[in-house]
Formats: sequence, structure tokens, C-alpha cells
Amino acid sequence: MADREQPVTLRTRKFLRNALLQRKQMVVDILHPNRPNVSKEDLRAKLSELYKAEKNTVSVFGLRTQYGGGKSTGFALIYDSNEAFKKFEPHYRLVRFGVAQKIEKPSRQQRKQRKNRSKKFRGTAKVKSASKDKKK
Repeated sequence: MADREQPVTLRTRKFLRNALLQRKQMVVDILHPNRPNVSKEDLRAKLSELYKAEKNTVSVFGLRTQYGGGKSTGFALIYDSNEAFKKFEPHYRLVRFGVAQKIEKPSRQQRKQRKNRSKKFRGTAKVKSASKDKKK
């Protein structure tokens, strides 16, 4: 695929050192002419190389391609350590990067139905009805 070989230019702006959250945060402008867009994995690798950080401490998100293509803008966070990355990054982004496992739970509608069914009982009957629901 020839598109992957096309040059990509990264520019960072609004750079901020956030000591409380143990990270560097910035807006990233990506110039990618003759290419539809750039993968987040490629961007993480380039940013880690640029700022001399480990790839698994870099988070890239919120990418928007400009109308007409050729330029995208997004947000990047570079954490000081892997521990800080796991502590401060939202769980859904950790799942995206393969650091954490997605929590499987019943659908929202099923949870609401179970809650409303349990309202019809009093006392220990609630516990019994919940166990009956699980068996079905």
C-alpha cells in the first residue's frame, strides 16, 4: 500500500506541562497530503519518538480531519510513567489501547428491568426474585 509510505508532518501547539496529573498535554496538528488519515498507533509511535517517551505512555484522541483532507487535528497526552498513565487515563481509553479489559455487564435496559422487578417485592423476597431472574 503506497499510502503508508507518504510523509506525515507532526506539529504540536498549546503545549502544557501538567505536574498534578504527571503528564504533558498538547494539541497535535498532522499534515498528511495524498493520504486519507494517519492511524493512532503511528501517531503514538511518532510522538513517543519526538518527546523521548515510551509508546505505552502516549495517548492520542479526538482526531478530526479537516474538510478536503490533508490535515487533521487532535489531542495528545504523554504521561511521565506507566503507573501515571493507568491511574489518570479514563478506563475506556485504557481499553482502547489494550492496557485494561472491558467490563462486561448486562445492557442498560436489562439492568433497569431487573431494578423495577425487584421493586415489586419486600424484604427477603427481593433477594429470591433476583436469583430467579438470573436462572432464567
